Amino acid sequence: MFDTIVVATDGSDSVGRAVDIAIDVAARFDATVHALYVLDTGEVESSPDEVREDLRAALDDHGEDALAAVVDRGAERDDELAVVTDVREGRPAREIVSYAEEIDADLVVTGTRGRHGENRFLIGSVAENVVRTCDPPVLTVRRLTDEDPRRVTF
Repeated sequence: MFDTIVVATDGSDSVGRAVDIAIDVAARFDATVHALYVLDTGEVESSPDEVREDLRAALDDHGEDALAAVVDRGAERDDELAVVTDVREGRPAREIVSYAEEIDADLVVTGTRGRHGENRFLIGSVAENVVRTCDPPVLTVRRLTDEDPRRVTF
C-alpha cells in the first residue's frame, strides 16, 4: 500500500509525533521514509543583513540535527528501516509538495505546528498549504499535550 513516505521535519518538538507515526507506518508496510528539511529562504532573506549568514548557518545546522533525529528514531524502531534524508531551500510548503511529486511519494506526513507555533495560524500554516496543493495523500499529525486524555504514558 505504501512504499515511499515523506515526513517533513523542522526539528521542533511538535513534529516529533509526526515523525514517529511516519516511521511506524513505514515499518508496518516495509516502506522507505524520506525525511525532508526545508531551509526557509524567506526567513533568511527577511533577516537583517548583519545576521543573515549566521542565521543561515544556524538553520543549516538545525536541519542536519533534525534529519539525524529522524534517522535515529527510525533505527530505534526498526534497524532495517530505510531512511533517506534531503535538504531543500525555498518556501517549505512548495518544496515539500515538489519533493513528494519528484519521488512519487505514496504518503506525506507533516505536523500541524512547527517551530513558529501558534502565530502561524494567523498567516497560514505549512501543513494547510501542503494539504491543499499536494497530489499524494497527506497525513497531518497534531501534537498531544500532557493533559490530552488520548496521550498514553507507559
